[in-house]
Amino acid sequence: MKVLIADDEPLARERLRMLLSAHAGVAVVAEAGDGQATLEACARAQPDVVLLDIAMPGMDGLDVARQLARLEPRPAVVFCTAYESHALSAFEAAAIDYLMKPVRAERLAAALERARTFLAGRGGAATAAAAGGRRVLCARLRGNLRVIPLEDVLYLQAEEKYVVVHHAHGEDLIEESLRSLEEEFGTRFVRIHRNCLVSRQRLQELRRTAAGQVQAVLRGVAQPLEVSRRCVAALKAELAGT
Repeated sequence: MKVLIADDEPLARERLRMLLSAHAGVAVVAEAGDGQATLEACARAQPDVVLLDIAMPGMDGLDVARQLARLEPRPAVVFCTAYESHALSAFEAAAIDYLMKPVRAERLAAALERARTFLAGRGGAATAAAAGGRRVLCARLRGNLRVIPLEDVLYLQAEEKYVVVHHAHGEDLIEESLRSLEEEFGTRFVRIHRNCLVSRQRLQELRRTAAGQVQAVLRGVAQPLEVSRRCVAALKAELAGT
């Protein structure tokens, strides 16, 4: 896997080089210190992955990422930045991960694994990008951001001010409302209760308990989830159409 490091700070580039040296099959093929140089280096070296700072002289990392997203095939872009406030813009620019400085070895390893997955299905990712729309959710975890691909989400459950994202690798809290998530991702999730949306692809069947309560059975979820009476008819229609 060919990697390009783009950062205007030499020490930051050196740290990334050191961390990358621990990964077999990963080679740093170019480095750049500003946005324009990054685009030129990408044209020459054709990297698979670009580790990209946001605050750089001239063209910033977000603008660079938007231009890289137009390439075919496009590289996997991983932002490495000191500013968490740019996360939403980063994913709108089609980044696959967002690492906070100083970059930790385990987070970089996870980003590289995500990049391998992206590269393996790059054609599908390009189609999704062309279709537009967000493809990930972002959760804060001990000062860092965790990226959760939408295809990994099993169900979303509201709890007070937060929404718990139950996904293939565990669960995380996000600071978004269930209503806004339903409006944005209505084609992907369906409501089963006032406090719960489930993945349409994971919805397997409805089951009635001895007490008469209807429950939704999801693929990959051990416990059935409670269904409110007002949602039963829509869910039956959903299942009849699959």
